[in-house]
Amino acid sequence: MTAETAHAVGRADARRNRDLVLRTAMRVFTEEGPEVSIGRIAQRAGVGAGTVYRHFPSKEVLVEAVLAEHVAGLARAADRWAARATPGDALFGFLLEVIEKSAGRKQICDALTADHSWPHAVLATAGQRFGEALERLLYNAKRARAVDPDVQVADLTALTVGGAAIWSAHRNRSRGARLVRQLLDGLRTTPVTEDRLFRDNSRRGRHETLSETQLCAECGTRLPARGTGRPARYCGPTCRQRGHRRRATG
Repeated sequence: MTAETAHAVGRADARRNRDLVLRTAMRVFTEEGPEVSIGRIAQRAGVGAGTVYRHFPSKEVLVEAVLAEHVAGLARAADRWAARATPGDALFGFLLEVIEKSAGRKQICDALTADHSWPHAVLATAGQRFGEALERLLYNAKRARAVDPDVQVADLTALTVGGAAIWSAHRNRSRGARLVRQLLDGLRTTPVTEDRLFRDNSRRGRHETLSETQLCAECGTRLPARGTGRPARYCGPTCRQRGHRRRATG
């Protein structure tokens, strides 16, 4: 192995270790809170504490990196929604995804924003990309007359923060999700008389074949009536898999 090849292998290993630490930290912070130690994160990742500190010199830098990766992932999700759905469905589906994915991370956000003594350049860059992606979705939805013309990006940002808090605080996950959906419905140009799925159009058929008097245990969608058989618990395969994973890890 040449020196150049060895150097390339070393860089690839370093990238893998960094990604492993980042993914593990995101999971541990969500499960145990931002006060968890670097040693605990290293243990969960299966690496030494020195490996963590090599990539993230302090706990604050690691917390910022975790949040920046979360926000950057949401910005990428906005592009996916824009490519696969109509402008209105893209905006509302994206907002619901942001709220759902942010619901368990309030403690991490609070820990970061409480301290203003160090720079937040990495998070600021990710936040700028997220804001630009959200602005594009809102612009397209307004052009399609799918959202109230007075709605601004700042309104949507505040709504996602509030929606995540509601979803996290509600004892019943499905009812919390339903409240969030009602909040989002208030942004539309016309009143909504039936539940909207805010999901990919290609999956809509699966959601319309199940029970009416119940709500999906994961996303809160009202389940249409079933004439025979056991009442449905989930609106489709995606929510069913989430529910099964939640019970397996609970």
